[in-house]
Amino acid sequence: MHPVMLLPDHADTSELRQALWRHRIGHRITDEADGQLLWIADPRQLGELKALLERWQRGEPLVLHQAAQRPRTMTNFLASLKQVPVTALMIVISLVVFALIGVFGDQLIVTLTIVPIGISGGELVFGNLSQTLTSGQVWRFLSPAFLHFGWMHLIFNLMWVWYFGRQIEALQGSRTMLLLLIVAGVGANVAQYATGTVLFGGMSGVVYALLAHVWLMSRRVPQSGFFVPQMLVVFMLGWMVFTMTDMAGSVGFGNVANEAHLGGLLVGLVTGWYYSSRRLKNR
Repeated sequence: MHPVMLLPDHADTSELRQALWRHRIGHRITDEADGQLLWIADPRQLGELKALLERWQRGEPLVLHQAAQRPRTMTNFLASLKQVPVTALMIVISLVVFALIGVFGDQLIVTLTIVPIGISGGELVFGNLSQTLTSGQVWRFLSPAFLHFGWMHLIFNLMWVWYFGRQIEALQGSRTMLLLLIVAGVGANVAQYATGTVLFGGMSGVVYALLAHVWLMSRRVPQSGFFVPQMLVVFMLGWMVFTMTDMAGSVGFGNVANEAHLGGLLVGLVTGWYYSSRRLKNR
């Protein structure tokens, strides 16, 4: 985060904050000893922020009436999607796959599992990774990340993909985001498969990679524009540890791809360390 301006301690900044969020300008306002300090996440948006700030200081209204606001809001939303195409595509593919599972059921699921699944003698039989690779079904190394088995599973994962993915893609580019998706997705899936599990899915391994990447970038290169609340890091790491315990199973959270979470986390730590080291070296 980058400091921008110290605002008066008594100033009501609610309308300013609404306008900044409406324009997709990531920011924070912290209480300091001598006033309220305004911070910005992406320095490239500084000009737009200052223009809104000047209007706010002149007392001009920043919040439009709802009817007049809708076209602008939709335009801003579509523009924000164009800025983060890989993140948006991850979400769209996950939603489409989830919808198609409702139509095709198990027929689609077995097409996307990490190894082929069939039935022989009334029992399930599984292929292996080497056969999958030699048969050319390389998509299976990544495709389980797009499998979700319930609305809560889907919404929870995609919410964090949007939160972390936007930061990475906006600050480091679509190529880096695509590389992270592939490496983290494959790494998390292979880590889960290594435990003997075949029927698994979800974007959570990628989410933990994105979390670790953003956290390390924000810690090692504070001026990079990355930001993640420390309590969110504590919560997500605590949740990962909790789902590994017997207590999680007793309250209905036993069927969790823990190794995928851990594999994704390790990938994100490696990429976060690598990219933050490059930034520090180029200073």
